[in-house]
Amino acid sequence: METCEKHAELYKELDDYIESIKEKKGILINVLHKAQELFGWLPKEVQDYIAEKLNIPTSTVYGVVTFYNFFSTKPKGKVQIKICLGTACYVKGADRILDRFLSELDVKESEVSKDGLFSVHGVRCLGACSMAPVVLIGEKDFYGKVTPDMVPSIIKKYKEGE
Repeated sequence: METCEKHAELYKELDDYIESIKEKKGILINVLHKAQELFGWLPKEVQDYIAEKLNIPTSTVYGVVTFYNFFSTKPKGKVQIKICLGTACYVKGADRILDRFLSELDVKESEVSKDGLFSVHGVRCLGACSMAPVVLIGEKDFYGKVTPDMVPSIIKKYKEGE
């Protein structure tokens, strides 16, 4: 499907969603979540569109998007890899694990791999210090006591799941 057609469909779906909840108070965060679900991230054009549709300043939309860390203004891979760099993980080699993921995927931190499948993000704490060093894939797949040698097999599991 052509990119323009796809975007038109996504905007139509966003419009339908806004229409379905427009009578509720405080819908901005819900609309932003829906837009990010549809587009994968929140580029400036989408933020401007939401501001216009909700009749609020673009600065308000941007303020909310940049305040909450679950919103992204940059594209992310389908599979997001988060490496904990908090103290407990860092002292147990999390920096080497991060480097190995970046090397194996030939990508820079917080950027999308050439195939669009992966993005790698260093995060401050995943709340699993007893399992340090920790990697979180997506929102629920935790890997504890990770070593750099485990990285290729972790990546392979998600490449095969395409």
